[in-house]
Amino acid sequence: MDRLKLYAILGALALFGIPIGAPAHAQTFPTKPVTLIVPWPAGGSSDLALRAFADAAQKHLGQQIIIENRPGASGTLGPAQMAATSKPDGYTIAQMPITVFRLPYMTKTTFDPTKDFTYVAGLTGYTFGVVVQSKSPWKTFKELIDYAKANPGKIKYGTPGTGTSLHIGMEQIAKQAGVRWTQVPFKGAAETNAALLGGHVDAVADSTGWRALVDSGDFRLLATWGGARTKNWPDVPTLTELGIPLVANSPYGIAGPKGMDPKVVQILHDAFAKAVREPVYLEALRKFDQELAYLNTADYEKHAAEQIEEAKRLVADLGLKTN
Repeated sequence: MDRLKLYAILGALALFGIPIGAPAHAQTFPTKPVTLIVPWPAGGSSDLALRAFADAAQKHLGQQIIIENRPGASGTLGPAQMAATSKPDGYTIAQMPITVFRLPYMTKTTFDPTKDFTYVAGLTGYTFGVVVQSKSPWKTFKELIDYAKANPGKIKYGTPGTGTSLHIGMEQIAKQAGVRWTQVPFKGAAETNAALLGGHVDAVADSTGWRALVDSGDFRLLATWGGARTKNWPDVPTLTELGIPLVANSPYGIAGPKGMDPKVVQILHDAFAKAVREPVYLEALRKFDQELAYLNTADYEKHAAEQIEEAKRLVADLGLKTN
């Protein structure tokens, strides 16, 4: 009799379209706030753009998205800690800067980008640029290059960390231009800006965390790294216009620990796909000169695999492997 009752219940569930085999967690997710790890200090362009994204996404997810800043290791500390310690239940996710794909091929790391993450969605990329103090002698990027040629190793430039696209890009520029300069790594825009203001570095290569200081006249923006001039600084040339064949915007997305339930991934993805069209997020992208470049889960997985292969090639080409 008990077995007959069970069959009757299962039949009723099927009749009303209720999935019998779906895990209870996937059916109810999310039932509590989701933590989004931002692997950069608070107040920079990454942090502010992702806070706007979280505001936009939580209304579609039905739960609060809490930002947790975990800077360090060129933007890889937060994702690495997530991969090592967080349950794959969808309640802890992280921004995935391109450094995550690159650093394991430069030095020994605790994570493997091909195995340790569940890729959820791609979001956007950055506007990169090189800035100097407005009182510096270099009015153009060519003048900075010319000085570096005449003074090998003397120019010190700040970046948000070793292995970041800013570090890689500056070394690509140096190789193409036949110059040698010295990288000084920091944790993010707050530190790079302070270092340049204090004269501890001669230039900074970073995303638009320098915006306020450029707009105030404290910094001079010499060049940007996109395929076209930016909307916010249309008078500033791109590297390609200056004869340096480099375009870089370091696209990034969101991932969780390995082993996440595909149904939970789908719920997150669907909320994110709606969030990127919200005015609060689009305004943040406009403010920081970032272009929307949303990728669904399958496309972001493919993109990650392509970026990993590109990272291997770049590290070998520039001789950046340290062990």
